[in-house]
Amino acid sequence: MFTGIVEELGTIRSLTLHGSSGQIGIRARKVLEGTKIGDSIAVNGICLTVVSIQTDGFTADVMAETVRRSSLSAMKAGDLVNLERAMSPSDRFGGHIVSGHIDGTGIITAFHREGNAMWLTVSAEPEIMRLIVKKGSICIDGASLTVAEVQNTWFQVSIIPHTGAETTLLRHKVGEVVNLENDMIGKYVEKLLRLQPEPDWASKGQERSSGITMELLSQYGI
Repeated sequence: MFTGIVEELGTIRSLTLHGSSGQIGIRARKVLEGTKIGDSIAVNGICLTVVSIQTDGFTADVMAETVRRSSLSAMKAGDLVNLERAMSPSDRFGGHIVSGHIDGTGIITAFHREGNAMWLTVSAEPEIMRLIVKKGSICIDGASLTVAEVQNTWFQVSIIPHTGAETTLLRHKVGEVVNLENDMIGKYVEKLLRLQPEPDWASKGQERSSGITMELLSQYGI
């Protein structure tokens, strides 16, 4: 589990994909502190398991589902990535609940400066957009952000200078692909609502009733 608060910028040292899976090597420093083989580190929002540790980095395996869902296949050695270790029980919860399981990707369509902040516009597919709400949370390349505006096919976030300096977000260019993870709470709510049984009035083609009748009113002396 992660919070979406990026701890450091790492550099891809190697990326070897054999067909649809492979291995990635990351040059890093801070996220190595206290890390051991088997631990999880979010790389641009992707939860990866550390399989080996070096003095200046770590290596992780990449499975086919990760390649399909993320922007990983478009990355190369030398690219910067956002890194975050899995949270511990004593950590401050500075962002929002992030699983590191990417839902899909989006495309950066615009940058717009307003005062000291930069507006970032991202377009995404309907299955991503339906769970994005204004003032809700979204994870872009592993960074927890607040949705400032949302329309049918795109949404916007406003990036403050600190976030811009500590992440890769403002290093992107228009047209580049970013990893997206929807708010986990929203995904669970949607799932639970779909599991609700269809009410009798709907299956019979009737209009929904409020349940208030003259008999009910009379029963309570109204």
